[in-house]
Amino acid sequence: MILFPAIDLKDGQCVRLLRGDMAATTVFGDDPAAQARAFKAQGFDYLHIVDLNGAFEGRPVNEAAVAAILAASDASAQLGGGIRDLATIERWLEAGVARVILGTIALRAPEVVIEACRRHPGCIAVGIDARAGRVAVEGWAQTSDMTALDLARRFEDVGVAALIYTDIERDGAMAGPNIAATVRLAEAVRLPVIASGGVSSLDDLRALKQAADASSGNIEGVISGRALYDGRIDPARALAVLRGAVSC
Repeated sequence: MILFPAIDLKDGQCVRLLRGDMAATTVFGDDPAAQARAFKAQGFDYLHIVDLNGAFEGRPVNEAAVAAILAASDASAQLGGGIRDLATIERWLEAGVARVILGTIALRAPEVVIEACRRHPGCIAVGIDARAGRVAVEGWAQTSDMTALDLARRFEDVGVAALIYTDIERDGAMAGPNIAATVRLAEAVRLPVIASGGVSSLDDLRALKQAADASSGNIEGVISGRALYDGRIDPARALAVLRGAVSC
């Protein structure tokens, strides 16, 4: 399994939110490029980047910070937040982003996702952010009537590279990931799933890996943010756990 360290950007800074609340922000640094270099030095080959301002405003906002991250590290980066049209998708892919994450537009205009997959195979992920099982969009400010599973099934056969599943109530709360819901999603669709939200310890990573190994094998990776920043999770041990190199 891949461990994706998260770089969430708000006003050019590296932050973490509590359950997606922009007013509940903890700032972990004001140099995103330096954070990207630090993650690379710790052994991470992948990055998960979110333009939080962009998610709320519906357009890229932290473009300079993302560009600095891409210039500072050769890690493979996936990016979400405010990506709502084909032109923006193509601009980010041309800039060096390996995979773009489409969330709001996946619910509002699924034809954009389908066309993006056709033009850029392997480069499009769908972000499914759920509150009580229902998909939330517009930076999690609005909750729809569609279930996470129904949205996932909409894109099962169009070439989506992965689904990124976030349980909003767990995100930033350090209460552990929603493993049961993640496994249900992974077993219900023929797409790789990346788990997000609530990872706070090595035990959480072990439990998720065990569940993934025991299920369909569709769980590709997991995203962690706050626990890596505040030291609750040691990067080297975490990477070893997910690679199956150690059991403790």
